[in-house]
Amino acid sequence: MLERFFAAPLDPAKRLQQQIQERLVEAILAGALPFHEPLPATRVMAQRIRVSRNTVTLVYERLAEDGYLKSVNRRGYFIDERYVREQLHIKVDDRARNLIPAAASSVDFGHRLRRSFSGQQNIVKPANWHDFPYPFIYGQTAPDKTSLSRWRDCVRIAGTTLHSRDWMADHIDADDSMLVEQIIRRVLPQRGFRTEPENLLVTVGAQNALYLVAVLLCGPGTRVDMEEPGYVDARNIFLSHGAVLRAHEVDGNGIRVTEALAGASLVYVTPGHQSPTSVTMTVDRRMSLLSAAERHDFLILEDDYEHELNFVGPQRPALKSFDQSGRVIHVGSLSKPLFPGLRLGFIVAEQPLIAELRALRRLMYRHTSTLDQRAMAIFLAEGHFDAHIRRQRASLSKKWQTMLAAAARLLPDCDVTMTTGGSAIWLTLPKGMSAREVAARAAQAGLLVEPGDVHYLRADPPANRLRLGFAAIPLEAIEPGLKLLAGIVRDLKG
Repeated sequence: MLERFFAAPLDPAKRLQQQIQERLVEAILAGALPFHEPLPATRVMAQRIRVSRNTVTLVYERLAEDGYLKSVNRRGYFIDERYVREQLHIKVDDRARNLIPAAASSVDFGHRLRRSFSGQQNIVKPANWHDFPYPFIYGQTAPDKTSLSRWRDCVRIAGTTLHSRDWMADHIDADDSMLVEQIIRRVLPQRGFRTEPENLLVTVGAQNALYLVAVLLCGPGTRVDMEEPGYVDARNIFLSHGAVLRAHEVDGNGIRVTEALAGASLVYVTPGHQSPTSVTMTVDRRMSLLSAAERHDFLILEDDYEHELNFVGPQRPALKSFDQSGRVIHVGSLSKPLFPGLRLGFIVAEQPLIAELRALRRLMYRHTSTLDQRAMAIFLAEGHFDAHIRRQRASLSKKWQTMLAAAARLLPDCDVTMTTGGSAIWLTLPKGMSAREVAARAAQAGLLVEPGDVHYLRADPPANRLRLGFAAIPLEAIEPGLKLLAGIVRDLKG
């Protein structure tokens, strides 16, 4: 019966030991192997599935360590009957529960919910974006094989005895001290400021940081001002806590700082690369915003998620670097420029606020994965993060230049918002044209673009805006993709 579990060929692109072990565990739990007979000898098994004998030996040894097998002297490996029967007993109980007739659902959750998030307007991104030949999708990155290899090394090092004792225990509400030190020494100075460990909190990505801050500082009626257009998820976070939002227009220098900010309790901004237009707030505008905060007594929530991606001139200091009164709450991301799925971010703020955020985080999830934190600390300490940023900046700079040049040549009837970097461009289609219709036609042709109306707070947003992310698309696909987009725009324009 073992043969049917190895009928499908092994995938040479995956680790052989892992594949063989998975199939043997499946066979054991399925009852395909008798308890009283030994497994095929390692030489026999290796010949059957056409792998080396050493590979099979290592798999058998690991299965014995995990309790599935036991080694009997001079007889070979047998299934550990007691251990496996325990596992099978659990499975039988699960199957028995599944046989209980399911009653028709009679629970009405509508009147029980104290908050509802499912009705919020969100950015929609297809899960199969990899399948599009021209994925101008924002928030994804092209794989960096060097960084991936370095990250695997760091995870392996983090798992050694030297480091494992520092992450195996529950840290309760503390962060990995090595990561905190590396952020303070290696990350923050590039943003123009330093801090102390008690002023820093590690979070599950930058967005989790925004949510934690909103829980503490927002409530029914709290006035939060933000950019127009602005970051959709931040808007939804504030609204979900009952905040009253007021929007302020963005121009080529960032959010417009006027006396209309008077009365705000919190002002949320993305000064490094504004979401979604990618414009960078000038130093003069930053100083004006800080002066307004002092004058009108509001706090500033700085989301500096793409600080490293400036391609023109030196990297601009973060808004926090100019803060003399402690009004700026700085949020950064470690994972977005590296591996977006890793989800590691941080908050830098005054110690009393960090203490409250730490207590809140303890109630939610205590702390982020200490293994991931230690691996990231090693990644930073060995210089891999800086090297990755240099490679990423060089790659994205070429794509950025190609995007701007090709858009100017191929889409003369469209207006591109000029930036100094980032990973997307903000495109205005001809007046009266629907970005959603363009996106729908583009998708049918294998071209993925994102309508921009969702980024506006007002009820009548402009319908002719597109955001074109270029981090995930290959450099050589940019111009053919924009040619395809240009053809769709011409057809709709008539």
